[in-house]
Amino acid sequence: MTTIRDLLQDELVIENITANDKMGVLREFAGLLAETGRVRDREELIRVLLERESLGSTGIGDGIAIPHGKLRPLSEMIVAFGRSRDGVDFQSIDHKPAYLFFLILTPVDKPGDHLKTLARVSRILKNPALRNDLRHAADRKELQRLICEEDGKYPQR
Repeated sequence: MTTIRDLLQDELVIENITANDKMGVLREFAGLLAETGRVRDREELIRVLLERESLGSTGIGDGIAIPHGKLRPLSEMIVAFGRSRDGVDFQSIDHKPAYLFFLILTPVDKPGDHLKTLARVSRILKNPALRNDLRHAADRKELQRLICEEDGKYPQR
């Protein structure tokens, strides 16, 4: 399995998400992935993410949301991260705003990788000190450094 450190590239970190609702966050990520050439059809990406959200919110509580989905034309997994300084109503299970967002997209034919990456992201975000540090990080480089350092604490499986 590939680590978050291997997948989270600098241009896939949004230092300050400006959206103030779930749809806006998904659109902001879709725009980033289209601009960086990771996906061609941003509307298809949004459709896939909304389809997953219809099964239950990916706002898992503690200020975290992990929108994710399987996208047919992908050849490799994509992981992006974003932070909202103000918080976003993401219909989280604890009914509190989400501040930290990991977007995970995997090819349709790699369901095992999808689940392993979801589990890995969930694991690193269980650390309350990391969540606090991410919310208060100065810039994109610090956000990426903090995530990669935490990810490095866990063995690759």
